[in-house]
Formats: sequence, structure tokens, C-alpha cells
Amino acid sequence: MENTERLKKEIAVPAEGRFSPEIFRRRGYAAAKDDTVFCRRAKGLAELFAGPEPFLYQNDRIAGSIRPVFINASEKEQKDAVKWAARFPERDFLHNGDHFAPDYHTAVRLGLPGLLARIGEAEQTHENDPPALDYLNSMKITLLALRERLVKYAEKAAALNGEPGYHPENLRFIRENCAAVAERAPRTFAEGLQLVWMIHSCFVSEGKYAMALGRIDQYLYPLFQRDLADGMIDKAAATEMLANAFAKIGEVKLCTGGDDVVNICIGGVDAEGNCAVNELSYCVLEAVNDVHLPGPNLSARIAPDSPEAFLDACLRVIGTGLGYPALMNDRVNMAALRRFGYDEADVRDYCMVGCIENFLPGRQPPWTDGRFDPIRYLEDVLFRTCAVSPDAAPTIDAFMALYERRLAEGAMEYVERMNDLSRVTVPETRTSPFMSCFCDCCIERGRDINMGGAKYPAAHGAALMGIGTVSDSLAAIEQVVFEEKQITLTELADALKKNFKGCESLRERLLAAPKYGNNRAAADKYAVWYVQYLSDLFDRLKNHDGGPVYTAMAANVSNIYAGAGLGATPDGRLAGQPLSDAASPTYGRDTRGVTATLLSLSRPDYTRCACGTVVNQKFSPSVFAESKRKKLGQLIRVYFDRGGQEIQINSTSREVLQDAMDHPERYPSLVVRVSGFSALYVMLPREVQTDILHRTQHEAV
Repeated sequence: MENTERLKKEIAVPAEGRFSPEIFRRRGYAAAKDDTVFCRRAKGLAELFAGPEPFLYQNDRIAGSIRPVFINASEKEQKDAVKWAARFPERDFLHNGDHFAPDYHTAVRLGLPGLLARIGEAEQTHENDPPALDYLNSMKITLLALRERLVKYAEKAAALNGEPGYHPENLRFIRENCAAVAERAPRTFAEGLQLVWMIHSCFVSEGKYAMALGRIDQYLYPLFQRDLADGMIDKAAATEMLANAFAKIGEVKLCTGGDDVVNICIGGVDAEGNCAVNELSYCVLEAVNDVHLPGPNLSARIAPDSPEAFLDACLRVIGTGLGYPALMNDRVNMAALRRFGYDEADVRDYCMVGCIENFLPGRQPPWTDGRFDPIRYLEDVLFRTCAVSPDAAPTIDAFMALYERRLAEGAMEYVERMNDLSRVTVPETRTSPFMSCFCDCCIERGRDINMGGAKYPAAHGAALMGIGTVSDSLAAIEQVVFEEKQITLTELADALKKNFKGCESLRERLLAAPKYGNNRAAADKYAVWYVQYLSDLFDRLKNHDGGPVYTAMAANVSNIYAGAGLGATPDGRLAGQPLSDAASPTYGRDTRGVTATLLSLSRPDYTRCACGTVVNQKFSPSVFAESKRKKLGQLIRVYFDRGGQEIQINSTSREVLQDAMDHPERYPSLVVRVSGFSALYVMLPREVQTDILHRTQHEAV
């Protein structure tokens, strides 16, 4: 713990210079001017990985940092590099450039020599296929650069021996581990973690965002287990090494001012479907708690037979205020992924990228997603149809038919728009040779990860917003307009346009209608419809890669900004107010306690949402006391047994949050769960802080 705290203080010192990966890439491009496009791109990466001078913190145990990519370049050199970079464009998020979980299992098992041997075998297979040979050569170039990087870090550790502030034992540890994995497959837990972290640091040096570490408690467990049995390591030492690596996830935030969302997944089941929770799972939990930063976005897969001790350990960490791990229902997530025909072993090995997005590590290209806002189409029906033609919907069924037709048109428009944005006209100019090395089938096929190399096509996630707003609005329309006949749809549309000005009594009636999150069928049935109908729509559509369009119940903080651009809605919401958040009820309207809330939230069939869902709940810190935590765990078990897909919890009191807004200087390290990620509360925009503050706080279970 002391080592971790010292390392965090070192990382907090601002980096000198500017994050400039294009400077190094440009040097590689220029030196390879007679090579093919594939190889020039690869040599740009090779220079980025192996060219910068290695950097070691005094408290490093696991080497690898993005600080070497920070340099003081002249304005002329910077502009020149940017011009070169424009000739070799990189894929971004919308073009399947990042949000990826590499196949670390194979990387740790085979090591660099094994991966290079695979390339050699593929070269023989494709000896009469020049483009494949060219691409395989580009992959080889990046792996050799990774090996050179490891060697240079080993040499740096040796050179620093005797320097003030550096511990000789730490330097020896780094030197031996880096030198070992440069030449052979890892044989110890420390070597395995060192290889994984160095690969990850290469991706971050590229500027790639949300690159997941995946199921670290699975692919490193054989090495951990062997070391434990041989007496080479104990749990405390493993935890310290993990914390040493995880602390550097914060480099991006502390050095660049930006954020990174590095998802780590623990628990779940193994390839045979058996419980996969192990001793290393608990070490990972302890490590992220020791680091206590927003960056390691931890996800815990909870299977029906996951030990109660594991769930309790997760709740203990959540109760510190970190807001993670997010708890994932293994049974529901796997059922959702099976619908797309993936091999069962691959389904069982799923992890998450970014926030909560389900992903098959090393078997599909990077993730893309976008926001789909169904409330806008409800607005269309009211304003463009019902306000113009009062008799267009004489019954609730007729109204729903109009709404469904407009949603179907909207889903088609959304996918067409996203496909246009994501499609790359000349993919040969935007290859990803390093990433392809860690994706199943790319080496064997001799093809890029985004050009048919991956085992499965890319998946796109349509993040559905405002289930609470939509459900509450439809329930209010059914009751106030069609059952009680207090107002017509035309009159309702007119009141919404006025933002209820002069229609305050109508707004009160709408607010009094059934609300989602209270275990009331009149509202909950619309949430069930919402998930089923929209998933049916997107199931029929394909993304630009020919892959599936998953649905998700997640919006990060987009519900705030989407709401800011919308007028009043039939649930009584005023113009400009946030929409309901992700899969959660509208905050403040779930008034019958947490049991009623979770009963409502488990009614929709979330096996239809292959991407995942976000359910934000807030509990008083007292709920996490030793005497009460077991009851909370039982509540979550029942919620999962009934079909809930995910839950994530803030355990910071409303009073503390309000005080942090008023006196941010008192709370520099206060971490909260925002949506699919955690963040420092005082660094969030005011409107996001307010949204978190207004979440319903449960005082008891």
C-alpha cells in the first residue's frame, strides 16, 4: 500500500512537454519511404514503441509508461509531424479504432516468440498471396518493436542502478522480467503481468482509448497458481504488483488532463461453464481498492454459483465510495450473446470494454456505439400527427401503432447514419497491424482486424436512452388521455409546447400517473415493451461490417444533454430537464423503496440487450456496514435471479455530495460512479454533479 501511494504521488507530477505520438510515427514513416503502405504504417508504430527513451518511476515494479511520448518538440517539427500523420490516418472510435479487449490469454500463453512463430507459419500458408505476406510482415514489425521496447526497459533498469531514489531490488525485478519476456513466454506471474502491461502501454502510447485488460484473473491465474504453489509469491505480493500497474491507468488523466476507461473483468465462469472465481479475483479487488482512482473500471461477473464471499468482497469495495465494481449478471449476459450464434466457449469468455459493453476478447474488431433517443419519436407523433389530426389515434393501441411505426423509421435512419459514419472507403490506408496480432484469426488469415481478419464481424451498440421517461410518458397518456379522458392528445401536445405554462393542473395529473420503478404494472409494462420492441427492430439490421447491432440501456451522461434539447414530455417532465438515466427509473419518482424499484427493473427481458445495461442506484453508506451488507447481497441475488442485467452503486451520502459541490477543495479525491464509469466528483460538470445528487438514495434494504 505504501509503495502504491508513493507511485501515485510520482504519477501526479505533470509530464514535461506535449503528448506527441505523431512525432515518432513521422520518423518511422520517413525512414521507410520505399516500403509498402502496410509496412510504412507498421514502421511508424515501431518507432513509436521502441524509439522513445524508456521511463521508470522510482516506485515502479511493473514497467511501462506513456511519459516517453511527451516531448518538447519545436513548432516546426510538430507541424511537420501533423502533416505526415494526415498522410497515414488512424482509425478513431467511430471507425473501429479502439474500445477493444486484446487476446491476452494467447499472448501470455505463447509469449512474443510464440506469436512470431505463428506469423512464420502463416507466411508459409500464404506464400502465394502477396497482400497477405505484406500484411503479416507489418504485424511482425510491430511485435519486434515490442520486443525491442522490453529490452530497452531492461537496459534502463540496469542503467539506473545506484541512482538516488531507486530501489535496487525494484530495478533488478524490472530488468529480469522485461528481459525474460522479450525472449520467451512468461513463466511467472510477474512476467505475465509485465508482458500484458507493456502491450497495454503500447496501445495507450498510440492514443488508443478504452483498451480493456479483460479477464485478468483468468489469463494470469495459471502463472499465479504455480508461483503460489512453489512459494515464489503470496497474495499480498500479487496484489501489490497489480496495484503498481493499475495505478498507471491514471497517467492519462494526470499527464494529459483527459480520461481513460480501462475495463477489467473478474469472476464469471470458465470455458466449461464452471465457477471461475479464484484467489486472484480477490487480489484484483484489493488492488483496485488500494489504488482508489476512477481509472480502473472494474466489472464483476456474478454467476448463479459465484461464492457469496466474492459478492460480499465486491460490496465491501463499492462501500468505500469507489462505485465499482459494476455487478454483471452472467446468466443474462451470456443468454443475450448466444442469440447471435457465437461459439459457446467464446460466449463464456466475454468481458467488457469501455463502460459496460459486452465484448468477446480478441475475437471481434473494436466496438462502436451511438445514442438512440426514442423520446424524440414520441414527440414527433404528438406534434406532427396528433396535433394536426386529432382523430389519428382514438385508442392507446392506435397511438402505440403510430409510435412503433415512427420508431421503426428512426431505427433504420439511425443505422444508416452510423454505417455512413463508420465506413472506411480505403481500409488499406488505415490498418491496425499491432492490434491485429492480438485478435484471433488475423495472423492465420493474414488480414487486418478490420478487413476480415477477426473471427467475428464487428458489433455496433445502439444505446437506448430514457426508458423511464418513455414508460412514464406512455403510462400517463394511457391514464389521463384514454382512460380518464381528461384531455385530448391535441390538447396534450399544446400543453407540452407551452412547457405546461398555464397548464399546471394538467402537469400535476400527469405527474400523479403511475411511474416506472415502483412495481406498478401500469408503467412497468411499457418498459417491457420498450426493451422488446426496440430490440426486435435492431435485430433486423446490420452494421457496416455485416455484424449485429446490439441494443444497450446506457447513455453515460447523454441523458442530461439530450434532455437539455427537448421540450416538456407527457410524464410531467419540464423542458430542458434530463431524461431518465440509462435503465434506471426517473430519479425521485421511484418512491416505494429499493425492493419495488428492483422488481420493476427486472421485468424487461434483458436477454435482448447483448451490449448490456446500466442501472445506477445510490445507498446510504450505513447499508454497507458489516451487519447489513449480507442483506444487500441477498437483494442483488434476487434481482439477478429475476432477470436484472447489471447494477452499480454509489455509497456516498447526499450530504457529502452537496458539501463537495459547495466546498470542492475539501474533497479532491472523492470518487463517484457516474454511469458506466467512475470519476472524481469535484471534476465533473455541475449538471452531472446535480444529476448524481438527485438520484434516489435508499437508506435501508
